[in-house]
Amino acid sequence: MGTLLEKKKITASTMLYSIMVLIIALLMIFPFIFMISASLKTTAAAFDKPLANIIPKDIYWGNYKALFANPNYFLWIWNSFKVVVLSILLRGFFVTMAAYAFARLQFKGRNILLFLSLSTLAIPSDTTIVARYLLYKYLHLLNTHWAIIIPAIFDVFFLFLLRQFFVGIPKEITEAAIIDGCSHYQVYYRIILPLAIPALMTMVIFSFVYIWNDFASPFIFISSQKQQLVTVGLQYFTSAAGANYSLQMAGASIVVLLPIILFTFAQKYFIEGMASSGVKG
Repeated sequence: MGTLLEKKKITASTMLYSIMVLIIALLMIFPFIFMISASLKTTAAAFDKPLANIIPKDIYWGNYKALFANPNYFLWIWNSFKVVVLSILLRGFFVTMAAYAFARLQFKGRNILLFLSLSTLAIPSDTTIVARYLLYKYLHLLNTHWAIIIPAIFDVFFLFLLRQFFVGIPKEITEAAIIDGCSHYQVYYRIILPLAIPALMTMVIFSFVYIWNDFASPFIFISSQKQQLVTVGLQYFTSAAGANYSLQMAGASIVVLLPIILFTFAQKYFIEGMASSGVKG
């Protein structure tokens, strides 16, 4: 009898938890649903009782036709894609090597250097905008994609994440490889990186979403419309009456597809990488 009551309590609490999660999920997904709905309406209809007319009565494809007819839109997507790919490749190279050094190599001042690196997480990036702007101006990097790529190369958060994962890999594996004649670079490239695929995929997903959605950096450091990224480029969709919000919603609907597709195929590695990096150290 007691077991039956306990099962009923567990079932009731599970249902309550599921309902709460469902409500939170609906609240979080509503802006996405509104974006899709507005992209299939005219600007005037998009804000005419949006909750009551969340499903368009008359689907308007004019926004997508205007979007595809604008050559700058695909140029902005290409610029964003190029910046994201180069940033992730360079970040993957430098951050993984630094994480390996902190996890496996013994050198003087290692812990102090790691502490100083982690302490930079306490400094908001917005406080360095003026300094970065002046530095990029001096280096002639303003209005180039390198103004976005260079700051993204080294990220302390992923340094710590990968360092935690590397520490969790048994030292006996790397010691045996060194005894067999492998250099540290060979251990890093042939042993550590293949074992760290989940953590690497976590870094790729986080980096892709953050850099792809970044608005402040391209808005401040890039002024040319041809060099602009898609997040800022969407604001150029205006009409005589002002911003064409429905057209911007159509552009944003396509922009979010790439992060969704990436996460869909890589979520297994993402969950595994976060779990492994969080419990080892």
